[in-house]
Amino acid sequence: MWLNPEEVLVKNALKLWVTEKSNDFFLLQRRRGHGEQGGKISGLLVGALDTVLDSSARVTPFRILLQVPGSQISWVIASGAAIEEVNKHWDWLVHNLLHSLSVFENKEDVASFVKGKVKGLIAEEARGRQAAQEDEPDKFREVLLKFELHFGLPSSEKLVTHYSCCCWKGRVPRQGFLYLSINHLAFYSFLLGKEVKFVVPWAEVTRLERVSSPLMTESIRVSTRQRQRDFSMFLNLDEAFGVIGQLADIALRRLLDSEGLELDRVLQQPTRITKRVLEEQALREYVLALFRLPRAERLYEVASCSVWTPHARCHTAGTLYATDSYLCFSSREEGHCTLLIPLSEVLSIEKAESTSLLPNPVIVSVRSKKAFQLIELQERDELVDGLNARLRALQWKHSMFRSRPQGKRSLSMQQVKQRLWDDHFLEFGRGVHMFRTDKIQRLVAMGIPESLRGELWMNFSDASTELAAHQGYYSGLVQRAMGHSSLATEEIERDLHRSLPDHPAFQNPTGIAALRRVLTAYAHRNPKIGYCQSMNILASVLLLYAKEEEAFWLLVAVCERMLPDYFNRRVIGAQVDQSVFEELIRERLPELAEHIPDLSPLSSVSLSWFLTLFLSVLPFHSAVCVVDCFFFHGIKAIFQLGLAVLDANAAQLCASTDDGQALMVLTGFLDQVGSGEDSSGPPPSPQPPAEENNGVPAVGRTNITDLINESYEKFGELTVRQIERLRCRHRILVLQAHEDTTKENALRLVSPDVSISPDDLADVYDLFKVSVRLRGEPGRSCDQQQYRLDRPQFKSLYGLLTPWPGGSPQHADTLANRTFTLLDQDQDSMVTFREFACWLDTLYCEELNEKIRLLYRLHIPPGEHRVLLTCPPHLSTSPVLLTCPPHLSTSPVLLTCPPHLSSSPVLLTSVRLSVPLSLHQREFIQFCKTLYSLFHGDPEENDLFQAIATVTSLVLQIGEAGHRSGRHRGSEVSQQEEEEAEPKGGGEDSVSDSEWTVSYAQILASLLTEQALVNFFEKPADLSAKIASAKQKQYEQRAGLLALQHAAS
Repeated sequence: MWLNPEEVLVKNALKLWVTEKSNDFFLLQRRRGHGEQGGKISGLLVGALDTVLDSSARVTPFRILLQVPGSQISWVIASGAAIEEVNKHWDWLVHNLLHSLSVFENKEDVASFVKGKVKGLIAEEARGRQAAQEDEPDKFREVLLKFELHFGLPSSEKLVTHYSCCCWKGRVPRQGFLYLSINHLAFYSFLLGKEVKFVVPWAEVTRLERVSSPLMTESIRVSTRQRQRDFSMFLNLDEAFGVIGQLADIALRRLLDSEGLELDRVLQQPTRITKRVLEEQALREYVLALFRLPRAERLYEVASCSVWTPHARCHTAGTLYATDSYLCFSSREEGHCTLLIPLSEVLSIEKAESTSLLPNPVIVSVRSKKAFQLIELQERDELVDGLNARLRALQWKHSMFRSRPQGKRSLSMQQVKQRLWDDHFLEFGRGVHMFRTDKIQRLVAMGIPESLRGELWMNFSDASTELAAHQGYYSGLVQRAMGHSSLATEEIERDLHRSLPDHPAFQNPTGIAALRRVLTAYAHRNPKIGYCQSMNILASVLLLYAKEEEAFWLLVAVCERMLPDYFNRRVIGAQVDQSVFEELIRERLPELAEHIPDLSPLSSVSLSWFLTLFLSVLPFHSAVCVVDCFFFHGIKAIFQLGLAVLDANAAQLCASTDDGQALMVLTGFLDQVGSGEDSSGPPPSPQPPAEENNGVPAVGRTNITDLINESYEKFGELTVRQIERLRCRHRILVLQAHEDTTKENALRLVSPDVSISPDDLADVYDLFKVSVRLRGEPGRSCDQQQYRLDRPQFKSLYGLLTPWPGGSPQHADTLANRTFTLLDQDQDSMVTFREFACWLDTLYCEELNEKIRLLYRLHIPPGEHRVLLTCPPHLSTSPVLLTCPPHLSTSPVLLTCPPHLSSSPVLLTSVRLSVPLSLHQREFIQFCKTLYSLFHGDPEENDLFQAIATVTSLVLQIGEAGHRSGRHRGSEVSQQEEEEAEPKGGGEDSVSDSEWTVSYAQILASLLTEQALVNFFEKPADLSAKIASAKQKQYEQRAGLLALQHAAS
C-alpha cells in the first residue's frame, strides 16, 4: 500500500534490508531474513527480532524507497506483505514517473514532486474506500472531489451525503448543493458568475425546524447563535430533514459534554457513518422505542409479512423486526396490533409448505404450546437461517435457565376485571408474546387487577425475560452492594422514609429494607446513574405489586430502556421530553398556546409528571393506573395524558392571571382525579376536600379511566415514530442550552477577576472547552460542572495562546510544565478555567511588574508555590511570625492571617506570603534562560539580548554582595539553630553555602534599568489575533486526531 513519505537513513537501514530492484530514483527492498532459505546469522537475528515484536511494532517485509542521488536520506513511499503487491506499485512508478523525473534539474524538486504524487494516490485510495461504502460509488466519488475542492476541509472530514436545494438570502434563492459531513453542514452555489459558499459546524447548531412562508415552499431552517439559514426545494425534504437532525444530534453527543448520553458503537466511529448507516440507525431507534427493547439490541432483519391473529380470524399485514433476542411484529397502522416474542421463549422456527393461500409460511413455536404463523415473507430462506442461528446461540447460552411461572398475588380484586383479563388471555395469549391490540389497550385503561399487575408489568416491559436470563444476579448484587458507602447510598438513606410515607408497607423496617436493597443494588449496577430523586417513589410502587427481584428488573427496564437519559445528574432525557411536550402543546392545543406564549411555566409543572409518572401528583390508585398505561404504551402514554390534563383545564388556564394561579388550577384538578377503587387495595394518601381557594373554583371529581380514554381519543394519533423524531431535534436545543448555561456561569464568575474583554474571554472559554474534547475525555468535575484541563491538554493550549515564542521546544515544554504546576493550586493535577483565565490575563493585560512576578514565581521550587501570593484582604486581621527555610531567606517574614488560623500549621501553609521568597543561584540561572528564550524571533532581538546580559551581570554582582553579607550574619547563628536546621538542609536538595540568593525586588529593579526590556514587557499583545490563530490550529489538531481514528479503524 502507498504510505505518507517518511524519512529513513539508508546507511543504517542497509543492515536490516536487502535491495531487490533499483534505479536512479527508487529502491525495492526486502527485509533481511524474510524468504531466505539459508541460515545466515544476520537473517536469523532480524527474523527473530520481527517475531518477538508485537503486531503494532512489526514492519512489512517489502518496501519501496524514494532516493535522491547524492543524499543519504531516503523516503519510504510504499510497503507490502507480499512481493506481488509491491511489484504493482513498482511497475506503476517505473511506467508513470521514472521518465518524467529525468527532466528535473534540481534534485530536491524530484523529492517534492514524488511525495506530492504519492499523497495524491493515498487521497484517491481514501476516496475510493469511502465511495465503495455508497450505493453509487462513481457518482459519490465525483461529489467527494467537489466537496474537497470547494471547501478545503481536512481530508479526514468524511462526507456523508449531499442534496440539491436552494439557500435563501432574504427573498433571493440561490440554487446549489448542500453537503453533509460528519462535523459540518456546507453549501455551495455558483450561479451567473457569483459564488456563494459557507460551512456551519454541527456543534454550533442550536435549532432545526421546518418552516413555510408565502415566498417559499416548506423549507428547513438551521439556526446557530449568530444567524439562521433556510433551505428549500429538496426532492425529498423528509429524508433531508431526518439526516440533518441525526448528524447534528450525533455530533453534539460526541463533542459536547453529554453525561449519560450514549451513542451506538457504530456512531462512535465517525469514519464509518454513511447515509445507509444513518437510515439503519433511525430504524433501529424506532424499533427499540416502539417495543421498549434493551438499548444493546441490534436490528438484523426487517421484512414485510402477515401474522395470523386468532382473535380477528384473519392475517394482519405489517412488518417483522428481528433483533438479537426478539421477534417483533407491528401492524401497518402503529398500535393496532403488536407482537413481541423473546427468542428465549421460542422452541423452533420452521418453514412450512407454500400454497396459493399461504405463500412462504413460517411457523414459530413457543414454550407455552402456542404457535405463530407468518406468511408472505420475502427471502424466507435467509431470514429463517439467520433466526435459527441466533436461536441456537441463545439456547446454548441460556441452556441452564428457564422462565419460572409467575405467581399470583392473593390480594382482593374486582371480579369483573379478572374475568375480562382471563377471557383476553384465552383469546390473545398470555405472557410476553401475547398479541397487543386495541382491546388490551381498553383493558389497561380500565386499570389492571392488582392480582395481575406485577405479572403484566413484567410482561409489558419484558423484564421477565431479563429476570429469567440472569438468575442469581440480583442476590449477588445485593451482597456486593450492601455495606458500601457512597454519595448514592447517602442520598438513598435520606429519601427512604420519604417514599410513600402514608402507605403501611413503608411504615415498618421490612418495607424500608426491601426498598433500600433495590435502590442500592441498582446504584451499584449502574454507577453512571447511581441514584436520582424520584427513583425512590417509582421503586416503592414497584415493590407493592411485584416481588423484590422483579421490582429490581422493572426499575432496570424503566431507567435504562423506557425512560432513556432521564435519571442522570442533569435529567437530560426529561428536559428533552419537556421541550417535545411544549411543541406538542403548540401543535395539539393551539388556543392554549396562543393565550400562554411562554410555555416554560407549564413545562416546569409537567416535569414531575414525567419524572414520577404522575405518582407524585395524582391520588395513589389513579397514579397506579397511569403506570399501567406507561408499561403498555411507554412514554407515549405520559405525553397523551399530559395533553389531556391541559386540554381539560384549558379554559381556566387561559383565564389565569399568573403562573401561581395556573399551578393551583392544575394541582386542584389532579388532586380530584379518582379511580373508583378507593375502597380496595392499598389506601391512598389523604386528600383535602375540593373547595374554592384564592379565586380558583372547586373541581369536581374526574375518573382516571375516563381521563385516560379521553387522552386516547383526542391524542391517540401520536406515534412513537413522531416522538423519536421530535426527541432527536429537541435534544440539540437542550444540549446547547446546557452548554450555554455552563459557559455563562463560568464567564460570570471569572469576569470580575480579569481585564480581558468579554468577547475574548468567551472565545478563550471555547478554546478551553475544545482542548478538553480533543482527548475524548469528559474533563468536567461532577460537583462544580465545569471543564478542567489535565497537564497534556494544558500544554497544548499553552502553546496556542502564550504571547511569547518560547525558544526551543524543550524549554517551551519545561515552561509549560512549570506554569501548570503553579496554576494547580489544589494539587489535583487539573487546571480550572478560572485559573487559566487569570494566568492569561496576567500575560496580556497586567503591568510589567506582574508579568515579571509571574515569571519569577515559575522558578520557585514546586514545594514553595503555595506561599507566593498575597493573603486575601478579608483574612488580614492579625500578624503571625513565620520563618522561611534558611536557604531561601536569612530573616523572618511577617505573615498576616486570622487568629483562628494561627495555631494550625496545616492551614498556615495554604495562606500565601505577601513577600516573595528569594531565588538562589541555580534558580536565577534558569530564570535568565527563560528570559533569553522569550526574545527569540523578536524584531529587537539583538537589543534585548544585550539588555538581559547587562541585567544578568548587575544581578550577579548584587547576589555576590548579598551572599558575603549573609555569610557574615550566618556566623552568628547559635549552635541550637544549626542543629535544628541540619535535617532540613541535608541531602541532595540542600543549597551550598557558596550559593547566593536574589529577591524579586532586586530583579525587578535591575530589569527596569534597561528600556529595551521595559518596552518588551509593556508592549501590548493582540489577544484577539492570537485566539483566531489558535482556533485554526486547534481545528487542524482535531482533524489530525480524526485521521488517526480513521487509520485505527
